[in-house]
Amino acid sequence: MTSYKTRLLWQYFRKSFWILIIWVIISNLIFFLEYFSLVSNQYLSSEYDFKSAFTANMIVSVSAGVVGGFVTLHLMEYWLRKFAFWKALSLMVIAYTAAAVFVSTIGASYAISEQYGLPLFHPDVQEDLLLFFGSWVFVKNFIIWLLIVIGTLIVLMVNDKYGPGVFRDYLLGRYFRPKNERRIFMFTDIKDATAIAEKLGENKYFHLLKDFFKDIAPAIVQSRGEVYQYVGDEVVISWKMKPGLKNGNAIGCFFRMKQLLAAKAHTYEERYGLVPNFKVGYHFGPVMVGELGQIKRDIAFSGDVLNTTSRIQAKCNELGVEILASKEFSEIAYQLPMGITPKEMGNQELKGKKQKLSLVTYVLDHSVHPS
Repeated sequence: MTSYKTRLLWQYFRKSFWILIIWVIISNLIFFLEYFSLVSNQYLSSEYDFKSAFTANMIVSVSAGVVGGFVTLHLMEYWLRKFAFWKALSLMVIAYTAAAVFVSTIGASYAISEQYGLPLFHPDVQEDLLLFFGSWVFVKNFIIWLLIVIGTLIVLMVNDKYGPGVFRDYLLGRYFRPKNERRIFMFTDIKDATAIAEKLGENKYFHLLKDFFKDIAPAIVQSRGEVYQYVGDEVVISWKMKPGLKNGNAIGCFFRMKQLLAAKAHTYEERYGLVPNFKVGYHFGPVMVGELGQIKRDIAFSGDVLNTTSRIQAKCNELGVEILASKEFSEIAYQLPMGITPKEMGNQELKGKKQKLSLVTYVLDHSVHPS
């Protein structure tokens, strides 16, 4: 079974790899635009070596993609979340400048050594390298790559705001006009939240919520869920039908969340004197989805499935379980993670519903961990 660390490492690598590929493509587009512009205006002399120039550009773009995509951008994202904006901005400027000098040193050293036919560390090459950092070419590239980095950061931050996969749909205007979709919903709520809030006080309770939502996030991402909204101590997660049912992703999300919190139990005990428990409810059905709002636009869902899922989750305390789902959902979610089995809870009355609904809970064989 794949560990969480392996899953997170794969997510990190895939994200970094795509940044590398996109940056290389952007860099080459800029290179060829400049090249054809110079050719069309007959600015290039016979001494111009296209192969050497192209290779130098590839070295710079690949180096920038590796350094930026795998290290610098992730640090910048972390700083923006961790520190006040002015402090994060200062660190980002320092990191970007250091990365720009490092990458430019690699590319310029190659280009100069090729031009003179000398080794990379020859004194003449090093002398011209120092002159390069005061040239217009360096300043131009510094500004261009600064814009590329800022643009990439904006995309990453907006993607964090909407969640993986949602931002792409938003950019494509998929929900500009309301449309009907079938979706799976999971309502997650901290148990005894009111009593915990009274015990900890507003400030400490807020930090508990912050830690709770942060610590369960990897389970949501790995199960391909989308965070719909946070409401107090509750988070609503949704899945499109195919990714939600595949490999038991939706149901597996709950058990992964439990694993993640169990791993952090000692930290919660030290900070708050307790480990938060939570309950979840599952249901699926048709919803209308589209962009709402004038002052602040957002993607919103509307449909009876949301109300029903909320009522299912509220039934957990009464039935003494942490997870409940409609039997209707359990019948289509037959592909479950290893070690998880459904258990019928019979027909139950739900608040605000005229008809009873058949519910199931899920039991985990503790000798097996869901992947």
